[in-house]
Amino acid sequence: MFRSRALRLLKLIPLMSGQSNLACKFFHPVIASHGHHCHRSVIYKQRYRTHSCSAGRRAITAGTKVMAEGELPAVLILDIGGTHGVLEDLAALLKKHFQLITMKEFLANKEEMSKKIQSVFVFECRPTINRELLESLPNLKVIGNSGVGVDHLDLKMISSFGVKVTNTPHAVADPTADIGMALMLASARRLVEGCQIAVSPDTRSFAVDWLGVEVTGATLGIIGMGSIGYKVAQRARAFNMRILYHNRNRRRKEEEEAVGAHYCAKMKDLLQQSDFVMLVVNLTPETHKLIGKKELGLMKPTATLINISRGAVVDQDALVEALQNKVIRAAALDVTYPEPLPRDHPLLNLNNVIITPHIGTATVQAICMMAEEAIANMLAVLNGRPIPSEVFPK
Repeated sequence: MFRSRALRLLKLIPLMSGQSNLACKFFHPVIASHGHHCHRSVIYKQRYRTHSCSAGRRAITAGTKVMAEGELPAVLILDIGGTHGVLEDLAALLKKHFQLITMKEFLANKEEMSKKIQSVFVFECRPTINRELLESLPNLKVIGNSGVGVDHLDLKMISSFGVKVTNTPHAVADPTADIGMALMLASARRLVEGCQIAVSPDTRSFAVDWLGVEVTGATLGIIGMGSIGYKVAQRARAFNMRILYHNRNRRRKEEEEAVGAHYCAKMKDLLQQSDFVMLVVNLTPETHKLIGKKELGLMKPTATLINISRGAVVDQDALVEALQNKVIRAAALDVTYPEPLPRDHPLLNLNNVIITPHIGTATVQAICMMAEEAIANMLAVLNGRPIPSEVFPK
């Protein structure tokens, strides 16, 4: 559904001379050998405006020649392919609308390249956006982040340079909700342990007392009821789960009724009642170590903690202690801090935890849609049109 809306939007954006329209079919098979995705979180709502005379603000004057007529606008990326570069299929899509400049090319010819670059495409949190880079790009207008989470970007600093930041909330919601459900099911039914037993060369028989717990009819507590959290609730309803949620703002009554969700004004009420607690929040100063020793102690000893937001939302030392001492039954984490964890980290040695490599949006469809959404955002900025998904500092 989002794809059709995005393509309709792109058709309406008058492209710069020499650009093809993005409303073309893009079904390349993406080889998703991903590392760590910067996604998840609810959409940023708070708006922030800098004064037209803010320090560092830049403007392209009529006399500034940024690119030749017919030339595609330049976008800075870290690299193409390799361990940290933009996937080759996504680079091919970007090339339809932009002149791609890698960080290596930029550093090798800063004087010329710095004048051309008007946008930066951030993929897998790279390239790093710091003050030094911003100061070296006098004509930069927009940073297009592929993914919804922008905690790796200093929004206030970027805004002080007059540069806009965009993200891709629509493309990430479904796959991230899917991974949340997958982790809940895998942990409840002990799928990872079961697979290891089934394929082990030492297995001669299956133990009759090797048991998991049921998801159907259980209570799910969702902390963070943004677009992703709400999609988790939609999926959980199909499992006939009792759904509780805690959020900064309460959802409308009709939205609650549509998924059978009950609002908990106090997070402790949710923690005390839930069989599964799923974290779907932004990483902010307020949510840093939101779940610590106290919160884990409020949970049922039979409960499972699921984190699909950011690793730093959980106090990992407290989590290790809670899992070791059976304060809670288990944990299932798509995110940790740092990523990956040091190989000697105690979380890696516990049999009641599942850890996946931050793969919430690691699907062929999601990666393509994020690129399309990011391109639509960047073209909207460069053409002076309404921006579909702009992010504003608090």
